[in-house]
Amino acid sequence: MEVLEEKEEEEQKEEELKALEISSELHDTKTKLSVEQICFSSDVPDFDWNSIDTSQLPDSYKMNSPREKKLLRIADHYHQQYTHLCPERKPLFLHPVNECGVEKFVSTTVRPTLLPYTELYHWDGCASFVSDYLTMEPLKCPLTPPSSLYSPTTILKYQRGNCFDFSVLLCSMLIGAGYDAYCVNGYATHNICSLDESLEECPLLRKPQEVPKEDVKKSNKYRVKSLPDMHSKFELQQEAKKKAETEATEKKERGERDMEAEEPTCDHLCGLRVHAWVLVLSGKREVPETFFIDPFTGNSYSTMDEQFLGIESVWNHKNYWVNMQDCRNGCKDLVFDLSDAVHWEIMLSETDKPLQLLLGAEKKNELFDRNVDDMEEEEEEEEEEISFAMPPSWVAPIQISPKEFETRCSQGRKVILYKKAKLEKWAPYFNGNGLVKRLTIYADSNWTEAVEVKEWFKNREDMLDMREVNKQTQLTTEYFSPGHLFGLKVHAYKSMNPQTERVMEFYTETRVDGLQKLAENASEMKEYFMGRDDFKYFQHTEFRTKRKKVTLAGVGTDVNSRPIVQIKECFHRNLQKPADEDIAERVFLIEEEMIQLTYHLKDKYITASKKDFFKPTESYRKQSEIMTPEMCITYQAGSSEQHTKLVHLYKLLQKLTEEEKQLKQQVWRSQAEVLKILEIRENEEADIKLSASIYDTERNEKKRQEYEAMMNAKKDEFPGQNEQDLDYLAPFLIQMGSPEKMTRRQALRLRDNCLSDFKNRLVSKANIIQARFEKEVEELQKKNQLFQENQNQLSEKEEADLLADYSETMFRIHILALRLDREKQTAPQKYLALEEKLRKDPRLAEHLGHA
Repeated sequence: MEVLEEKEEEEQKEEELKALEISSELHDTKTKLSVEQICFSSDVPDFDWNSIDTSQLPDSYKMNSPREKKLLRIADHYHQQYTHLCPERKPLFLHPVNECGVEKFVSTTVRPTLLPYTELYHWDGCASFVSDYLTMEPLKCPLTPPSSLYSPTTILKYQRGNCFDFSVLLCSMLIGAGYDAYCVNGYATHNICSLDESLEECPLLRKPQEVPKEDVKKSNKYRVKSLPDMHSKFELQQEAKKKAETEATEKKERGERDMEAEEPTCDHLCGLRVHAWVLVLSGKREVPETFFIDPFTGNSYSTMDEQFLGIESVWNHKNYWVNMQDCRNGCKDLVFDLSDAVHWEIMLSETDKPLQLLLGAEKKNELFDRNVDDMEEEEEEEEEEISFAMPPSWVAPIQISPKEFETRCSQGRKVILYKKAKLEKWAPYFNGNGLVKRLTIYADSNWTEAVEVKEWFKNREDMLDMREVNKQTQLTTEYFSPGHLFGLKVHAYKSMNPQTERVMEFYTETRVDGLQKLAENASEMKEYFMGRDDFKYFQHTEFRTKRKKVTLAGVGTDVNSRPIVQIKECFHRNLQKPADEDIAERVFLIEEEMIQLTYHLKDKYITASKKDFFKPTESYRKQSEIMTPEMCITYQAGSSEQHTKLVHLYKLLQKLTEEEKQLKQQVWRSQAEVLKILEIRENEEADIKLSASIYDTERNEKKRQEYEAMMNAKKDEFPGQNEQDLDYLAPFLIQMGSPEKMTRRQALRLRDNCLSDFKNRLVSKANIIQARFEKEVEELQKKNQLFQENQNQLSEKEEADLLADYSETMFRIHILALRLDREKQTAPQKYLALEEKLRKDPRLAEHLGHA
């Protein structure tokens, strides 16, 4: 019985194992099918890389040098050791083929280059350029690295590539700029690999972290108690509770909808998707902390970021390292000290010690199936690997023309979809209105309901930099650079019609009146000032809605002037005046025929002095001009007596009346200026003009036409002069009778004469500099001798003049010495350059090619 039970148990186990094998086979089949589907499905239009022209590429692209061949042998041997020690790991990405079908080691594909553009001196500028300039192509199979790796020059030419192409180009630029950068072969999430930023917040919308400020409340022992709150606290609590519940419910529903829309789909290939990015180590270029750069987006990430799931290997232009650390937790626990042989296995050892990988192979496995001869050959190969240095890059110098750098985006435009936002980029001058960037913010995740639009401009003659449009409130805000006609800085409005709500800000340094901000609507106008001599900082004008057309003298603009009801002015403290004589607030009540003055507070006073003036009526003015006490109500802080005489009050009233008239004119001029600004802005938007640099001859049509006209006039005035100036052999050909075809003897004679004449000129020039140098030295010695003989007889002025002359002579001697030294160094180079030029001259090349 026991035997039968054991047999039954064994049969059950065998059946379970078969079932497990069948299920695993089914799972593998499904995985293979899904992988095959992914390998052949892509939203990006395919580009036939086999159709590119490689005939004009340098020879280094089409063949390997002896050092490169040796490097490939070392890499193959290194890979054999690696696969023997780590059979469960994927093959290394070592020497894919290039565009010419030639195997090239990945480190030699990196070409460090510093490009002559200020923006590309920093990592963020390089990353932004690469992400904008290139078009992303997904890997043909997301589980394996590509079989080919093209040169950065070819990638730049066709402006497209996969993540490995992006990374090699970016790494080349970063190393050239002085960063300690490396290409990384690893694994990342689906969003990173596929350039899907639809769940990421737009970088332009990220707010910087604000440091909370601790508010220190000063306790005031003597303060007036506030009135008790007579509202029912219970009712307020109930209302707040209901409101909070309603808001919480709406927020929860909205959050659920957003979560459903934003919830990422389950990725069955998570942790297996191959991706390449750039690693920047701390140290060089004052980089404080090691970080990653995703070449697709140009964004930086922490090495602890959960979107990067593992690293197989890293490389730069000097070496190749394999990661020997556990990546179960992604890149969080990785140590990026590449000199640590325990965590990183280097291919070309930089020391005399043998590779840890090969030592481990000998210690752990003891390959019994190899004979002694094979072991000796391996040891010789290991010694070669240790002493071998990485050959130079086979890639041609990376070059980007100014036009290509300016165009940036492929076909001049790029669109990026973020979480509830869409970012569009254009090259400068691509749009006729100067638009270079537009950010559209949406209320939903499907990018259908626009809430706000932000636009950035460049090279506009009206100096417009940015425009924000709120679709919900219809509020438009425009930002300007310095240089606008009226010093305009910001203009916020809902309508361009006059006398509607708007806010204007100005550059105060460009305005005489110190106007900083102007806010107006149909009933009022507020003006804010800065840096005025009269200490005025605020003016508030109230209007009646009745309109009356008035033409202002000296303005030349018809203004729909509104009747002024009140003008209020506020002033800062003028310390040169007593407080009770320094006006703090001045109010002109136009319709009430009244003027109110409020003075600044005196020290240790809580009330300010005041004066209220009542203008006399028209009938009273005709009868008499005498000031009566009823026409002015005065409050003098700290005194109950009337100190000011009526005659002084009368003069003050006359002065205020005159200033009121001037103030009205100023208000009308402000209205006229607003109307003029609106008119100019409408004209600028109707006929947008873009400015071009005077050095940009392609776009600066005016300068180009002037230059062409000048050159044509010069040609007409001196016909044939340019040809004569450029022909350096003309004097020698004339001596020989200008033969149409020269013999070898004549060509040699012409060459010798030309070189002899040039040599004589160089020697003559050096002799002239030498003679001047000796003359200055002789004069210096004479002045020195004269100073030593008459030192005690010279006055202070004569001594100062002599010393100044001595200093100038020393300066001339120093300059002549530098010129003479430079002439001696450059003369042989100039002579050899002329000799080479003669050898390549088409008139002499036939006879001097082998001379």
